[in-house]
Amino acid sequence: MLASTSPYRAQLLRRLRFPFRQMAPRFVETPQPGEAPQQMALRLAEGKARSLVTEVSRPGIVIGSDQVAHCDGRVLGKPGNYEQATLQLSHSSGKWVTFSTGVALLGSDGRQACACEDYRIRFRQLTPKEIERYLTLEQPFDCAGSLKAEGLGISLLEDATGRDITTLYGLPLMLLRELFLKLDIDPNQLIPSQ
Repeated sequence: MLASTSPYRAQLLRRLRFPFRQMAPRFVETPQPGEAPQQMALRLAEGKARSLVTEVSRPGIVIGSDQVAHCDGRVLGKPGNYEQATLQLSHSSGKWVTFSTGVALLGSDGRQACACEDYRIRFRQLTPKEIERYLTLEQPFDCAGSLKAEGLGISLLEDATGRDITTLYGLPLMLLRELFLKLDIDPNQLIPSQ
């Protein structure tokens, strides 16, 4: 089960070709004062998964994931509106921004594997007109750091570094596979045969 209603995460998970269902986590995503971005991403991912672990049949696994964008020691959450997105992108212009994505796998039998992965991107120097055009066309108000990199957001970037681009999109598939293996589950065995 995917503890998320995000269409972006579901689209990523479909790449692995195993069956899953999505469910909205019953978890309030509240930042804690002084919490490091990676710790926050892991705590929120685990909280989402834990909130639904009783909903899966035995044996079953819940996948929780959360992403925290940060730049210059400042967390850039989901902006929610045009004004906040403009502020975020203006702050990020010409800078490196790190996207820390936490993933938690919780089994109905109590097994658990969690980890966080980073992906860094560098924004070009953005003009106010570029920001306005991007926000009008893409409306990334539900995206961490106001970046929808799988869409028009890629045109705002000039450099990137990290091992897995899906980390930037919100669900690092290489890490997810590694976590399944830590639980002694071969993800290839989850793919239905034709």
